[in-house]
Amino acid sequence: MQTGQPSRTALAAAIHRAAHQVLEDGRIFPDPLAMRILGEDAGELVREVRDDAFGRALRLFVVARARITEDALADAVRRGTRQLVILGAGLDTYAYRAVPDVLRVFEVDFPATQAWKRERLASAHIDLPANLVFAPVDFEHQTLAQGLAAAGVERAVPTFFTWLGVVPYLTTEAFNATLSYIAQFPAETQVVFDYANPPASLSGVHRAEVEALAERVTAAGEPFRNYLDTDELHARLAAMGLRVIEDLGPKAIFGRFSPEHVPYVQERGGQILRATNVQR
Repeated sequence: MQTGQPSRTALAAAIHRAAHQVLEDGRIFPDPLAMRILGEDAGELVREVRDDAFGRALRLFVVARARITEDALADAVRRGTRQLVILGAGLDTYAYRAVPDVLRVFEVDFPATQAWKRERLASAHIDLPANLVFAPVDFEHQTLAQGLAAAGVERAVPTFFTWLGVVPYLTTEAFNATLSYIAQFPAETQVVFDYANPPASLSGVHRAEVEALAERVTAAGEPFRNYLDTDELHARLAAMGLRVIEDLGPKAIFGRFSPEHVPYVQERGGQILRATNVQR
């Protein structure tokens, strides 16, 4: 991400969520605010991605990870979770929809991206709920722990962390530090994040698609830095005291939400993982 500029990949993810509402009628992930938060250009932005075949597969992944995350979050809230931390919130609209009053929501992002989002919310006349806290974190000057402490996150209560569309852009050190921070929360804390397997572990057209996406985000100034082998990642999580609940690869994801695509995807590639803290 470029210093002082909002995230371009955050905008791309928001366009995919909006396009899903128009092109697939929100079948996987209904979001009544997805178009509104994009502003007056929403229709044109959707038309630009409409006929992109690779973009369609990416769009379905983006909305599937949102659906999986919010389903898991709803279950956690029913079981007593009262604190949500959205890491790399971008233009996520969860906090502005039908969020339970008992859930306190913290949106974490770079200051420039968060300021840009707040401008879009104001322009779209989307109200800020009373249970929302913005937590801008400038990682050049503070740690995630410091930023969330300043925002009022309670470290002693089980918390649900969402971390979507972020991990591939992090350094290994930043990725490990965030997981270590989450692992310090009480048992029943959960985290959901997506990650990408190394292109070399894929074959044929699937490898070419991942490499093409890497070229796109590099051109946007936000290159991929962090590819993860699934088995090695699971071992790393276990060493930190985090137990994997589920880790869904392309076949499992599309099998759940878009079965017609299953014959065309590999077992691994873009993954969606949910883990829980069992240390405390």
